Amino acid sequence: MVGGGQLARMTHEAGIPLGIRFKLLSDTPQDSAAQVVNDVVVGDYRDLETLRAFAAGCDVVTFDHEHVPTEHLRVLEAEGIPVRPGPDALVHAQDKGVMRAGLDAIGVPCPRHRIVEDPADVTRFAAEGTGFPVVLKTVRGGYDGKGVWVVRDEQQAAEPFRAGVPVLAEEKVDFARELAANVVRSPHGQAVVYPVVESIQVDGVCDTVIAPAPGLPEERALEAQRIALDIAAELGVVGHLAVELFETRDGRVLVNELAMRPHNSGHWTQDGAVTSQFANHVRAVLDLPLGDPRPRASWTVMANVLGGDYPDMYSAYLHCMARDPQLKIHMYGKDVKPGRKVGHVTTYGDDLADVRERARHAAGYLRGTITE
Repeated sequence: MVGGGQLARMTHEAGIPLGIRFKLLSDTPQDSAAQVVNDVVVGDYRDLETLRAFAAGCDVVTFDHEHVPTEHLRVLEAEGIPVRPGPDALVHAQDKGVMRAGLDAIGVPCPRHRIVEDPADVTRFAAEGTGFPVVLKTVRGGYDGKGVWVVRDEQQAAEPFRAGVPVLAEEKVDFARELAANVVRSPHGQAVVYPVVESIQVDGVCDTVIAPAPGLPEERALEAQRIALDIAAELGVVGHLAVELFETRDGRVLVNELAMRPHNSGHWTQDGAVTSQFANHVRAVLDLPLGDPRPRASWTVMANVLGGDYPDMYSAYLHCMARDPQLKIHMYGKDVKPGRKVGHVTTYGDDLADVRERARHAAGYLRGTITE
């Protein structure tokens, strides 16, 4: 797996019961997954020779992020190394311009959009629709709200162009909430789909995920799942695909973003589904039969633990574990820094209000924003 973050750490964990030997290309020996994987290569994923040497002897190469240069992956594939997802699929998660063009080609509903050349072109794009505000995104490199701007006039639109990469303009969607549909697809075309979840963002970062999305009409949930399955099949995705969606106030679902790897909106599956997103990603890239994606409980809530006031969380563990014996805590081995994702908690049960409150309290106590 290329990338040493928490997604690799949890994917490695899912492969252990299957006896799968795991090799990691990590930026540093201290990265989240590098702390727990036995076979670690420290190197730069942007360097072709490093990738070649790393991939030698691997049955398959997969990723915990989308940032490996597409042209390098094409070289590996041409040299007979299985890359899953392959570069032709992965480029749709690497480049937002390519993603929008690809989704348009297969008829997937998206916000109005186009590539813009400069701030004056942003003003023209705004005038073509309902005016400002407009959402601007750098086509490559953004995550967790980075590389995304909501601009209200032409002067504000200057900032995104300073990065020197193409800029995508999108209408600012009047949405009721954000949803996510997670699917996993194998090389021979078997696919499974998880329940559609509600994803609650705070300052551009995922804060809470509720599975399944409360109050979502069945026909809308089925539409979101169908869209995700269609995208996976049409783009040739192998492995896990997260489709982030807007549920609009007038009852539509529009695709916001794609991620072709395990995803924050699927972390609830570790404890809340028969087969987690991580286990199914491992199965898919190795072309093993996929596992059951159904939920184990009526409701599961995942809450991210962000770095806060507690550099040492031991005393917080004692409180949270004693208060809620059913609570599941997953920490990533990261240094605690304000606002950094350092772990997550999951709760589950039959009463949604109770499950949400338990997750909120645990995540807040581990962060230090709740002290009782």
